[in-house]
Amino acid sequence: MTLSIQWLGDDPRIFPHHDLAFTEPNGLLAAGGDLCAKRILNAYSLGIFPWYSKGEPILWWSPNPRCIIYPRDFKPSKSLAKLIRKNTYTVTFDQCFEQVIENCSLPRRQQVDTWISSEIKQAYMDLHEQGYAHSVECWSENKLIGGLYGLSIGKVFFGESMFSFKSNASKVAFATLVNHINCHNFDLIDCQVHNEHLESLGAIEIPRSEFLNKLNEGILKPDLNTWKTA
Repeated sequence: MTLSIQWLGDDPRIFPHHDLAFTEPNGLLAAGGDLCAKRILNAYSLGIFPWYSKGEPILWWSPNPRCIIYPRDFKPSKSLAKLIRKNTYTVTFDQCFEQVIENCSLPRRQQVDTWISSEIKQAYMDLHEQGYAHSVECWSENKLIGGLYGLSIGKVFFGESMFSFKSNASKVAFATLVNHINCHNFDLIDCQVHNEHLESLGAIEIPRSEFLNKLNEGILKPDLNTWKTA
């Protein structure tokens, strides 16, 4: 497979070599560019996403292996299923996207900074306004206690980040998201990079080539009213 460099604009320095993603195991493709909506959408459609720290240029990645979740295979733990049945929390979609991404940007324990910079926030808020980025909110007594956000293209959901101020709040939001996209026959959830929290939700790793094949199929499927009915 050959990756086009045109989506990153006219500057040839952005992709010095189109095979870099397949010779570098961690999948660092390029540095530079900007975070306009068209660029981000084209990147995601190629299995590429931005991820960088404060003070760095924008870095574009396509890691190998790729961390994903098949929505149909998701099985909540017994404790999570019990919590959901009790209706302890209320879950909504796209009610306060900006607040969700702001909470996701707060540094985690033992961190002094976050990769969700002000320009990342603005880029995904723009995508939300255009109908591509979505949030799931978890509430308790009218207070936002957890949630997540990501992009939706075709029948693929690209998870970006989640937060939780109360035990299992983000997991309740995630389980509700999975139930919703299963109703609309989504193919997969892209989790990008493995971690223990994602593994607890059923995430697995697959070869990049396999991911790209599934991605190419999923993004071309029509997405009718998935988020209007959320």
